[in-house]
Amino acid sequence: MRYSLKQLAVFEAIAATGSVSRAADQLALTQSATSMALSQLEKLLGRPLFERQGKQMQLTYWGAWLRPKARQLLFDAQQIEAGFDGQHIISGDIALIASQTAAEHLIPDLISIIDSDFPELRIDFTVKNTEKVIDSVRRYQHDLGIIEGRCDDSRLKQQVWCHDHLVVVAGKHHPYAQRDQVSLAQLEQAQWVLREPGAGTRHSFDSAIHGVIEDLDVRREYEQVPVLRTLVANSNYLSCLPYLDVEKWIEREELVALNVPELNMRRTLSFIWRADGADNPLRDCIIREAIRMTKARRREM
Repeated sequence: MRYSLKQLAVFEAIAATGSVSRAADQLALTQSATSMALSQLEKLLGRPLFERQGKQMQLTYWGAWLRPKARQLLFDAQQIEAGFDGQHIISGDIALIASQTAAEHLIPDLISIIDSDFPELRIDFTVKNTEKVIDSVRRYQHDLGIIEGRCDDSRLKQQVWCHDHLVVVAGKHHPYAQRDQVSLAQLEQAQWVLREPGAGTRHSFDSAIHGVIEDLDVRREYEQVPVLRTLVANSNYLSCLPYLDVEKWIEREELVALNVPELNMRRTLSFIWRADGADNPLRDCIIREAIRMTKARRREM
């Protein structure tokens, strides 16, 4: 074996950061040492692993082929060290990225469980919308993602975690707030504020109204759910949001959930990861504990 774990660690750090200088900082190496390690690895393998676009480094075909295999070797090496140090077998770092609904309502409790039961498992956690979660996992920037709705990318595996549902909400003074039910035609006549394109909530809502509502009057689009809640509470806008995001406001009668019998907006929250990735006990641990947590919550209800 001609290549070294150090060279693979340099390769992985550059792939993760997109920069030789940032990789050098992450590994506590000089920039020249980092560049030399990459150059030696490319020479040994006989293939260019990155395309250099100014200061940015983009994986070539061969770099993308190598990355999951390099990550597995590095992970196995970390597990060997952890084993000889007498640490728990579930030990190491994992990069998790989740969409907003899961991030706000489920992930905090999950991280607390992991921290208590698996203290050597460290989670690096990021929040983005579903489209960006899928892109990040696809690009190897995160090991595990949590999305709202479906993912049809064959490069990714998907496992359902739990279900939630969306609701159409209005402020308590909205003309529709006192109606027993609201029709699709009335929804079409209303003014809306919605999540931005690319959000899982927006995709689920667009799918639910596809073919039944021709033209929706969308006045504002925001990434931040609190902005949408406030706009709806203080104006004559409607919005469509996860029930978990508006439950407390409905209970306080600041918002009203409209009864729209013609819309079915039940959806899934799912884990996604690279299909070409090797077995990862840290990923499996998080998924297992997450499913156990939601099952326990359902039993308590």
